Amino acid sequence: MIRTVMIGAAVLGVLASAAPAAGQGTQAADSVKPHTASANVTVIDTAFAMPQLNRTRRIWIYLPPGYASTNRRYPVLYMHDGQNVFDAATSYAGEWGVDEALDSLAAAGDPGVIVVAVDNGPERMAEYSPWTHPRAGGGQGDAYVDFLANTLKPWIDARYRTRPGPESTGIMGSSMGGLISLAAAFRRPDVFGQIGVFSPSLWFSDSVFVAARESRPAGYRPRFYFVSGGSEGPPEDARVVVTGQEMMVRALDEAGWTPATDVTSVAPDDGKHSEWFWRREFPAAYQWLFGAANAGR
Repeated sequence: MIRTVMIGAAVLGVLASAAPAAGQGTQAADSVKPHTASANVTVIDTAFAMPQLNRTRRIWIYLPPGYASTNRRYPVLYMHDGQNVFDAATSYAGEWGVDEALDSLAAAGDPGVIVVAVDNGPERMAEYSPWTHPRAGGGQGDAYVDFLANTLKPWIDARYRTRPGPESTGIMGSSMGGLISLAAAFRRPDVFGQIGVFSPSLWFSDSVFVAARESRPAGYRPRFYFVSGGSEGPPEDARVVVTGQEMMVRALDEAGWTPATDVTSVAPDDGKHSEWFWRREFPAAYQWLFGAANAGR
């Protein structure tokens, strides 16, 4: 795909430079920024074992406001770059405000969702792609997805009131986190059925488009919500990330996914490769993905 190679050349310096930043240590951030996480956000473990990768990671969990007072079971959303999901104190360049957004939606009647957020680490670029890039690395994504599906999810399902089926299990992330969310959908559609893909790093490898075209899940078909901004790229090609997103949507269409029902793609002109943009777009993505999962509860 010549066009994909051109995308990679255009944005590698712009977008990949942000990837290590997200994984920088949080101790310094903790000392200068106030904590903003809601009371219903806790850290499960600061060193949760990842046997597939022979390392450990901090894991966060958000429980809906009504969790302790009901026997209801909830869908679960798994998110990457956990430092940036709930707490300004641990974030690199701002948080998504997922807890505040979900608390507000719950106050307005939304049934709620459990959110499990996994911190990134020094091997972020490697963990967030099963495919390799000659300059950026990669290659550990399958092991990371296997950790989520085979180790973390069973642990969560055994300890919390979850709805464990793929129709009620989501995965979401931005940039390289968007790429690994796609990879998870293609590798384990039996586990992850609601896929949130924000500003995905599709420049990383043409193989992601091949995987999309070859994906033919026999059971539940994952649903995809894409969002990227028209101002994410360099001045000479500001919509370069949107172009990659459009290519992916076409690949899914060729594989048999139904537009609107299975796939939604939005691309606001003002969107940038930044947490403020992803924070703004999160509620709409969540409601589209989990509206069906929450129906009738």
